[in-house]
Amino acid sequence: MSAQETITRKKPLYAKVGIYGVGHYAYWDQFPGLLDKMYEKMNVLEEKIKHYGVEVVNFGIGDDATDAYEVLPKMKAADIDMLFIDMVTYATSSSIAPIFKELDVPMVMVGLQPLKSLDYENATTEMQLWNDDICSMPEFANVAVRMGRKVPPFIIGTLYDDQEADNEIKKYCQIAKVLHDLRTARIGAMGHVLENMYDLQFDPPQIMATFGCHVVMCEPDDIVLQYKKVTQKQVEEYQKRILNFFDTPDPKSDPITTKLTEKDLYEAAKVGVALEKFVEEKKLDGLAYYYEGLEDSETRKVMSNLIVGNSILTAAGFPMLGEFDIKTCIAMLIMDRLEAGGSLGEFHPVDFNEDIVLVGHDGPHHLNITDGKPVLRSLKKYHGKPGSGASVEFKIKEGGITILSIGHTESGDFKFVIAEGESQDGPIPATGNTNTRGKFLTDTKTFLKKWFSEAPTHHFAIGVGHHAETLKQIADFLGIESVIVTPN
Repeated sequence: MSAQETITRKKPLYAKVGIYGVGHYAYWDQFPGLLDKMYEKMNVLEEKIKHYGVEVVNFGIGDDATDAYEVLPKMKAADIDMLFIDMVTYATSSSIAPIFKELDVPMVMVGLQPLKSLDYENATTEMQLWNDDICSMPEFANVAVRMGRKVPPFIIGTLYDDQEADNEIKKYCQIAKVLHDLRTARIGAMGHVLENMYDLQFDPPQIMATFGCHVVMCEPDDIVLQYKKVTQKQVEEYQKRILNFFDTPDPKSDPITTKLTEKDLYEAAKVGVALEKFVEEKKLDGLAYYYEGLEDSETRKVMSNLIVGNSILTAAGFPMLGEFDIKTCIAMLIMDRLEAGGSLGEFHPVDFNEDIVLVGHDGPHHLNITDGKPVLRSLKKYHGKPGSGASVEFKIKEGGITILSIGHTESGDFKFVIAEGESQDGPIPATGNTNTRGKFLTDTKTFLKKWFSEAPTHHFAIGVGHHAETLKQIADFLGIESVIVTPN
């Protein structure tokens, strides 16, 4: 398998969004044919939105308060993840106020005028109304606040040949996919937090109240039961998948690493098969786990060999990670639904000579964002944890990266801590763990002090590309405090 190939997503990304156009009823009789032109504008926007892989429900154009009250039950019944308000021309704020007050979904106001500028020599009032998309935006913002909600974000531009506006539409469609999966996800929780790490503790009802996820309580025996059913043929087929995807080099300087052994390959494959069956049976969208089991027990053998199968599942869109960290599991899910990858990370030693910090972790990772072919090594011991077995090693591809940690405020509410940086070229230690050479802000010490000062969890999700503003917008839609760690 070449380094450029990736693991296919098991479930396609999905979201359902609504479009509702707003105008002013008095214009239609005054300017015959204008309403038809407004629907033509709206149809163009609908096609743009569909292009980004979401299902669209078109609620038509409303032009007074009565229309808003009539369409509201339809919007609620449609179970949409986001509403685009198409500001086709000026509209009075009463035409949106009931929707702002009663519809509890994220909204985006869209003002895309057909012309880049009016034809001033031949301008008419009708031409102005045809391009009056931004006119009522401040009025709508005012009434949003008066109806008790935050001002929705705006997309402003032209209906045609406007790449910036198209990119914003794409961004919000991607956010809709994130929000859809958050509110419908089933995240498994198995075992307990490693050594009682207080920063990773969580409350399942708070998870549901904030994100919508249902936390599925699972037992290690659920996987062990599937492990007992695995056939030799299934193991052999899974072994081929592993060897086709991973490199298995000789060890370097670390004495606890060896070349991948036949025994570890066999166990990784058998557990991988069992893990996929377990995920299917429980209808999971992710898993946070940590369980030691008794020494020399079958349970310990299974729980010690989840890393390879979890990495493959993570790359297929099912975030999985150890140390029972469900908050970072959710952060990884968010990154994945933004199609940025989403791998587990924490800060490793600083390279003060090159002013970078190693970013990585042991355990499972997102294999679709690797720089080159990922590596499997056999580890004689997992540092800080019981057991041994195959472990994943790689660095993230060079270029922009974003990290997201889900921590807490003093009041106990969730908080997004976000930063952007660069994955730089250079060597990483051959320890059977992931490590990326991360460069953040102007100097590493300043960045680390600022990051730590925001009291994040020690884990975070790493994605490729720069997505800080998008993550902040997701936090705003969820009602979560957020901070982007910047130089100033």
